[in-house]
Parts: sequence; structure tokens; C-alpha cells
Amino acid sequence: MSTLSRADVAHLAGLARIDLSDAELDRMVGELSVILESVAKVQQAPIEDAPPMSHPMPLTNVTRPDVVRPGLTAEEALSGAPEQELGRFAVPRILDED
Repeated sequence: MSTLSRADVAHLAGLARIDLSDAELDRMVGELSVILESVAKVQQAPIEDAPPMSHPMPLTNVTRPDVVRPGLTAEEALSGAPEQELGRFAVPRILDED
């Protein structure tokens, strides 16, 4: 793999619109080289026989099945409401009519 030069890092910093000092450019040459070497190692992994997957661990559905159960009637739901209007909860208006 080709080595990363200081000019390459300066070019990348310019593309990303990042202003780096000379010391930061020198440091980033080493850090980005390590990252690129790591990516190259990962790309060499034998993956020909590995099936594609969305998650490394098997996932199971942990939700319960939907079961129809009796709920509250409108009168029961509104029984504890401080105010009601036309069979609905009455709340203060927050928007104008306009």
C-alpha cells in the first residue's frame, strides 16, 4: 500500500475545510496512516463464505402477540376528567382561531 504524505493530508484537510497547523499535519500523517493500514487488514479478511447479515447476533422478536382485550368505554375514560365536552376531554385552547 502506498504511504500517505503530508501533502495528501493537507489536500484532505482542504477538501474538508479544516485548517490544520504544521504540527497537526505532521501528527495526522501518522494517525491516518494507522487508520488506512487497519482498513487494509480488515479488507483482507476471508469473507467469501460468510453470509450477509444485518446483526452479528441472532435476533428474536421479543414482543407479545396482539390479543384483543376489552378496553374502557368512553364514559369510563372520561369519568376522571376534570372537564369534558361533547364526549371528549376538554382542554384549554392554545391556538387562536386565525
